[in-house]
Amino acid sequence: MTSEELKMNVEKALEEIRPFLQSDGGDISLLSIENDNLVKVRLEGACVGCSVNQMTLKSGVEMTIKKYAPQIKQVINIED
Repeated sequence: MTSEELKMNVEKALEEIRPFLQSDGGDISLLSIENDNLVKVRLEGACVGCSVNQMTLKSGVEMTIKKYAPQIKQVINIED
């Protein structure tokens, strides 16, 4: 899989997750993919400072991204 295909698959995963985050007043954006196995995202809106955002990140976001791009090992949230 090329880096471009990987990015497209990660974006597809985020599109699947986005409606759930938006229903709670939040959102997510892809910042970067490093070494084709580490995804950096930014949780936005109501997700910032939310006490369950780490759980959301691991169980929801990371799991969905791995479904589309199995070579991804980790997803981390980058805060400003």
